[in-house]
Amino acid sequence: MKYFIAFLSSFLFSIGLAISGMTNPSNIIGFLDVFGAFNLQLVLVMLGAVGFHGLSYFLIKKKASPLLTEKFLIPRNKKIDMKLVTGAALFGIGWGIGGYCPGPALVSLVSLSGPVLVFSLSMIVGIAAYHYFFKQFLTGERS
Repeated sequence: MKYFIAFLSSFLFSIGLAISGMTNPSNIIGFLDVFGAFNLQLVLVMLGAVGFHGLSYFLIKKKASPLLTEKFLIPRNKKIDMKLVTGAALFGIGWGIGGYCPGPALVSLVSLSGPVLVFSLSMIVGIAAYHYFFKQFLTGERS
């Protein structure tokens, strides 16, 4: 059942991204173009998402445990370190250059357009590079 719920959640998320236009890189670039042709659409989508998440989180955290697993997985680390800042900067640079966030890029893969394929492949290579090479260097952990 938990896999079905995960699939359904992902499917709804994908449909929401497509309907809101967040799979269109020009909407993202327009959001980042503060001094040019600024596009408010992403702000409205983010407000809707944050509002729904905030309400859901408020209601769910009152429960003793989740429905489909034994415990809540809530991040406990509140430390802002160089690793977090560097990762956020690289994410933002990639987002600004490509106009894709990882979720919308994966949803857009069905279009088979060249830029989406290059972005997604680059993202996968970057994730693999971190996992297999940089994670050990940065944290001392072995994969």
